[in-house]
Amino acid sequence: MAQLSKDSFSAGDALMPVGAAVALLFDRVSCVEGVEALRLNEAEGRILARALTAPIDLPAFDNSAVDGYAVRFCDLSPGVETCLPVEGRAAAGHATEGGGAGKAVRIFTGAAMPEGLDTVFMQEDCRLLPGDLASLPPGLAKGANRRLRGEDISAGAQALAAGRRLRPEDLGLAAALGVDRLTVRRRLKAAIFSTGDEILEPGTPMRPAGVYDANRFVLHGLLKRQGVEVTDLGVLADNQGEIAAALRSAAADHDLVLTSGGVSAGEEDHVKAAISNSGSLVFWRLGIKPGRPVAMGVIEGTPFVGLPGNPVAVFVTFVYVVRPLIAALSGAQHEPARPLPVTSGFEYRKKTGRREYVRVTLRAGAAGEAIAEKHPVEGAGVLTSLTRTHGFVELGEDVTRIAAGDKVAYIDYDMIR
Repeated sequence: MAQLSKDSFSAGDALMPVGAAVALLFDRVSCVEGVEALRLNEAEGRILARALTAPIDLPAFDNSAVDGYAVRFCDLSPGVETCLPVEGRAAAGHATEGGGAGKAVRIFTGAAMPEGLDTVFMQEDCRLLPGDLASLPPGLAKGANRRLRGEDISAGAQALAAGRRLRPEDLGLAAALGVDRLTVRRRLKAAIFSTGDEILEPGTPMRPAGVYDANRFVLHGLLKRQGVEVTDLGVLADNQGEIAAALRSAAADHDLVLTSGGVSAGEEDHVKAAISNSGSLVFWRLGIKPGRPVAMGVIEGTPFVGLPGNPVAVFVTFVYVVRPLIAALSGAQHEPARPLPVTSGFEYRKKTGRREYVRVTLRAGAAGEAIAEKHPVEGAGVLTSLTRTHGFVELGEDVTRIAAGDKVAYIDYDMIR
């Protein structure tokens, strides 16, 4: 299992800045052990364990970028049309025929450049005259439409860095280099459960004061998108002993344990007490809204995160706490979302000392600019404030007021899920 130092953080009731918490996570959490070699069609979304070095030049030879006619640039007449006899043919995957001084070669995309020829005219720019003469227009630069050997990547250069989450284009690059397998980190294993006497399983009858569990399904989907193997342990009642036992059991064979609910200051919030008694609590109040009550702990060396009970707060704290933690545990490069500047269509006030994420919908302004409109209902339990919006406006710790027309930092949900 992954290991987290028990003295990594100082617990306390002061708000911890999100950036400081994430920095501490990366400083203290160690990557899981275990790698496997996978075929390319199995490796998408996995974390590359070892950097890939290009074994060959790409492309492996000079070749044509277009269909047309290959020539020597020095055979062209400056500023006027040039006519050259067409002798020879070069097609992709076949040996080149013909070519030489004062000759043009019919060439096709991907074909190796004939020896001594350095420039390619696109066929639509040329005319083929009687007697197999190619009429070539003036004005083409030397080396035009010629792909040089190694211009994509040279043999010996790093093609993919260790820690990269493999994307389809990465797999394409590996394949183009002749590599059929990549060494990746093993998948993380996470256990999740919700807590609360009021929490009901979807599909069961509603009862007075009951609430259907949304959080586990949000977490399950977010974890799967991160390539994590998920064990769903269901719903636990508000019983400190049962919660402590479940935490210890889950920690024994998982790399990460996540719960939702039970981490605020109320008398019936038992997760914080259970983790304090069965492990080590390292921080539990973050300067983030929605989502302030977040517990981070260690149970027998396994990281634990206790997320808030409100589903929007679960989403936000997963994105800004759990995703970086998963990256650290899996040896991945953590790539924070890059906010895009948009225009605020709303006014907003906040306190200093905490980072806030305002749910917004984008619309086009009169000049085509992107304008962010705040969702009318802001509560941390309002799931439709996520399903009916496009993303967040991020307001830093020092921001106190936003006016309509101000430039703000927008983060689309598709950038962070």
